[in-house]
Amino acid sequence: MATFLYKLGRLAFRRRHFVALIWVALLTLAGVGAASAPAAGNTSFSIPGTEAQKAFDLLEQRFPGMSADGATARVVFKAPSGEKMTAAGNKAAVEKTVKELGSGSEVVSVADPYTGHAVSKDGTIAYASVKYKVSGMELEDSTRDALKEAAQHARDAGLTVEVGGDALTATPETGSSEIIGIAVAAVVLVITFGSLLAAGFPLLTAIIGVGIGVSTITALASALDLGSTTSTLASMIGLAVGIDYALFIVSRYRAELAEGRDREDAAGRAVGTAGSAVVFAGLTVVIALVGLSVVNIPMLTKMGVAAAGTVAIAVLIALTLIPALLGYAGRKIKPAGEKSKLLGGGRTPKQPGRPNMGTRWASFVVRRPVAVLLLGVVGLGAAAIPASSLELGLPDDGSQPVSTTQRRAYDLLSEGFGPGFNGPLMIVVDAKGSAHPKAAFTEVGDEIKRLKDVVTVTPAAPNKAGDTATITVIPDSKPSSATTEDLVHAIRDKGADITAKTDAEVLVTGSTAMNIDVSQKLNDALLPYLALVVGLAFLLLIVVFRSILVPLKAALGFLLSVTAALGAVVAVFQWGWLSGLFGVEETGPVMSMMPIFMVGVVFGLAMDYEVFLVTRMREAYVHGEKPNQAVVTGFRYGARVVTAAAVIMMAVFSGFIGSSEAMIKMIGFGLAIAVFFDAFIVRMAIVPAVLALLGKRAWWLPKWLDRALPNVDVEGEGLRTHSGLDEEKELVRV
Repeated sequence: MATFLYKLGRLAFRRRHFVALIWVALLTLAGVGAASAPAAGNTSFSIPGTEAQKAFDLLEQRFPGMSADGATARVVFKAPSGEKMTAAGNKAAVEKTVKELGSGSEVVSVADPYTGHAVSKDGTIAYASVKYKVSGMELEDSTRDALKEAAQHARDAGLTVEVGGDALTATPETGSSEIIGIAVAAVVLVITFGSLLAAGFPLLTAIIGVGIGVSTITALASALDLGSTTSTLASMIGLAVGIDYALFIVSRYRAELAEGRDREDAAGRAVGTAGSAVVFAGLTVVIALVGLSVVNIPMLTKMGVAAAGTVAIAVLIALTLIPALLGYAGRKIKPAGEKSKLLGGGRTPKQPGRPNMGTRWASFVVRRPVAVLLLGVVGLGAAAIPASSLELGLPDDGSQPVSTTQRRAYDLLSEGFGPGFNGPLMIVVDAKGSAHPKAAFTEVGDEIKRLKDVVTVTPAAPNKAGDTATITVIPDSKPSSATTEDLVHAIRDKGADITAKTDAEVLVTGSTAMNIDVSQKLNDALLPYLALVVGLAFLLLIVVFRSILVPLKAALGFLLSVTAALGAVVAVFQWGWLSGLFGVEETGPVMSMMPIFMVGVVFGLAMDYEVFLVTRMREAYVHGEKPNQAVVTGFRYGARVVTAAAVIMMAVFSGFIGSSEAMIKMIGFGLAIAVFFDAFIVRMAIVPAVLALLGKRAWWLPKWLDRALPNVDVEGEGLRTHSGLDEEKELVRV
């Protein structure tokens, strides 16, 4: 592989005009496609294999036109101080608003508060329920605008009016912190390379890669039913890995220049060595992201595949566009150790010949491996302790910022009717196989009334055929509470008994039950997903490092860092530690998708650092150095670059903490802290300590396996032994 990539790097350097033209054309094509593509609505949401989804599908069959999974809105009214909602003026304003709400083309029904018993006992709060034909993710903007206008008209009449429900789907806003993250990355690159031009290449190529990836997602959004979160996560991951992959190529190029190679040869060798690491690091990220499809949640699968596509583009850009740009830069890119004049180049070093910080740190670790290993493991173990209290759930309006109308509507409903009104449960009774359907409906209602934590059970509402009915249950607790989850399970347990008695099937659905089912599905998929991703990457790393213990150490180190990162997420978003610092306005359960998504992404990124750092050690060992010296050599050349890469990734991910979307905020924080733990504790401390303790055993591989494995030559040995490479003609001297 190193020889092939060497030739590719030299070709891209030599034919730089052609390579640059191809990437500009791809960016233009993707941009035109995004601009001309039909506007996509928000992605639909379905969870195959869950009871809640099964109930929705049944309702579509038995209640034609009901739009069981259609969006809902609750327009909550509060009377002025000292007044009641039953006052003539207030009642007239509400009835006028209800009439306005029912005029939309996507509206199925509107429940009048005065005829539907939706006025609080003290008479100060009332709400109107609006049902739509399509889901909240598919509503037209004009429908949302009409909903907001109707609420504003009621406010103009003197009422306090707030709107909740999934009909108002807020568009995520990342805020200025994302720009700050990119600015921090730029500063780190300038410090690392000592050159504005060299620092600009990774940023430029990463932005081009993300531009192509996100534009392609936008162009295909309508056809493939992709939502806004898909492009946000693709840009987050694509930007981070794009900068890092380019950083490693440019850094190796400067190192090759420092060894006296001409620029084309240096570009080829940079792509042949660091580029090999980029390919395998990118493969681990792609495996981790595409592996999300095993969860069988369409939205998560689309997010993973889209992000994986952006990572693949980042790899291709690093292997081709970076050497092309290096060809354009010529002598403006200085060898390693030299800075541009603008940044202090040409000055005499204060202490010439002094080992760099990476060398000094690695030398310390190999002298004290046991102490460093224990300190790192104990520190991460302490950070992981909160993960034992992990509670999973999906956000509802109660997790929205208090500045939003959804959150204020949620609070008003809780005040007037109790927290359970924000998450009613829908019970679907399928009595098609029952001899006495009406008796079965009554039996279900009576059984549910006897359960604890139930406030209200509405009478059964059968369909025209009389073989299926719906029952609404109002819990005593808020939708995201463990008590409500226990109630859902209790109803399902009772349903099994009822089925045995009456031959009628009882299904629990609604947004609250759907959230509970999603959380359970994700929880059940976590271990199989972890086994699949870690197993495939373990095999890949055996091929890369030609070792059994090094990949095993890499996997165990990942488990430490990801568990510690989950502990930090629980501490901030569930327990509320430092929540104000990170803009967390409401603590609660951790997003159900967070652990499995975090496992996938962090594993890929962790293997990035493992590959980039340890391939340098492997390279030194293969070329004759003793094991401990190879560790020091790997840090001499790789520690500065890996540190810069980690800081850049942390900066990029931290930029998404400013998002208004709870999921994006949590993922941004989780990935940033995970990179910190993995890069600076696992890869920079635990890895060299373990390798120092293992010595030559670290690179042991059974002879039969050594013969069976393909030789991918990540360390670039073929570049030293392959004859004729340095004699290629048409070398471009610059």
